[in-house]
Amino acid sequence: MSDRRSEESSGGEPSSSISDEVWEQFLQDTERDIRKSAPKEPSARAREVTERLKRQKAEPEGWRTGPAWQERNGRAARRRRVWAVVGVPLAIAVAVVAMRPSLLPGDPFGSSSGTDTATAPLPDETTTPTAPPSAVAPDTPTLAHPFAGSPALRWADGAAGIVLPKATALGAIPKDRVELALQQTRKLLVDANLNPAVVAGGTPEAALSVLDPKQPGVLDNLRTSLRSPSKTHNPLFLVSRFDPKDVKQAGKIVKVRGRITFAKGKYQGVAVHADYTFVYPVVRADGSTEVTRTIVRRVIDAELPDPTRYQVTSGRLTLLRYDEDAGNSTCGIDDGYLHPQFPSQALAQDPTGSATASGPPVDPYDRSRDIGKEEACSKVSRT
Repeated sequence: MSDRRSEESSGGEPSSSISDEVWEQFLQDTERDIRKSAPKEPSARAREVTERLKRQKAEPEGWRTGPAWQERNGRAARRRRVWAVVGVPLAIAVAVVAMRPSLLPGDPFGSSSGTDTATAPLPDETTTPTAPPSAVAPDTPTLAHPFAGSPALRWADGAAGIVLPKATALGAIPKDRVELALQQTRKLLVDANLNPAVVAGGTPEAALSVLDPKQPGVLDNLRTSLRSPSKTHNPLFLVSRFDPKDVKQAGKIVKVRGRITFAKGKYQGVAVHADYTFVYPVVRADGSTEVTRTIVRRVIDAELPDPTRYQVTSGRLTLLRYDEDAGNSTCGIDDGYLHPQFPSQALAQDPTGSATASGPPVDPYDRSRDIGKEEACSKVSRT
C-alpha cells in the first residue's frame, strides 16, 4: 500500500491533500479488517467440541444431553433449595406426630384409642338382640371422649336414637291415632330421660303432661315422688335424674339405643311397647375431670285407650308397666337421684360401683336379657 502511494506521488499529478497521519491510520484499519475476515484454522479443542455436538444430535433428547437434561437439573436444584427451607419444620412435625399420632385428623393408623370419631354408628335396632354387645378395647373415658371404652360409642346421640316406626291403621283404629300414641310415648321418653334440666334434677313436666290424670295411683304418685322421694315413692322408676350438688353431665350427649313397637291393646286402643337404654357420662360437681358412666334401661308399656269405651282422658297415655334397671348407681339411697361411683372411689369402696350390690355380675349394656327379674341391686360387669 505504501508503494502505491509513492507511485501516485511521482506521476506528475498533484499529490493528495490527505496527511500522512490520516493515511497511516487508514492503512492500519484496513489491515485489521482483512485479518478478521480471513478464514482461520480451528483449534484442536474446538474441533473436539464440534465433533461431540454432532454425535449428541443423534441421541434422544432428555437422555443425558440437551435442554431436557438441563431443565431437570434446574428443577432438582430448586427442589433441593425448597427442602432445605422446609426440612427442619417437617422433621419437627414428624417427631411430634410419632409421639402423639392422635394429633392427626381422622384415624390414619387404624387406632381409635381414646377417640370417639373413628367408629361408624350402628343401624337402628329393629328386633330383640340375642346377645350382649361385643367386648370393646378397654379405655378410660375423658371429658373429650366420655364414651371411650364403651359399646355405646356407636349408639345414637340423644333423641335421634328414639326412632318411631311408621304408623299404620289397626283395624278400626285409624292411622292418626296410632301416630298420636307413638308421639306421646316418645315425648315421655325424651323429657324424662334426655331433657338436660330434668337430668340435672328438674321435674319432667312435658313427660307428666302425656299421662292420664284419671288413671289411679300413677300421676299423683309420680308428683309425690318428685317432690318428696322415698323408698316407696321413687321417681327413678320413670325418670333419670342426678343430684346437681354431687355430679353433672360430662358434655351434652347421652347415648341411646332401643326400639318401639305398637299393636292393638286390650283396652281397644293403641298399645305401645318401648325398650331403651340410656348411657350418661358424668363428672363430680367439685370440678374434678374424672369421668364415669351410669347406664339406665327402661321398659315401658303404655296404651292410648278408646275414650268411647273407657273413662279416660282423650289423647293421654295409660301406663301399664314401667321397669327400670340402673348400672353403676349406689344402692340403698332413696333420695330420687342416681348416684354413680367413680373409679377413684371404687379403690376405697366397693369395686363394682354399687355399695350393697349382690348376685352375679350383670352387663348393663346387654339388651337381650329381661329386666325386673334379677336382684334389685346387682353388680355390673362394665360401665
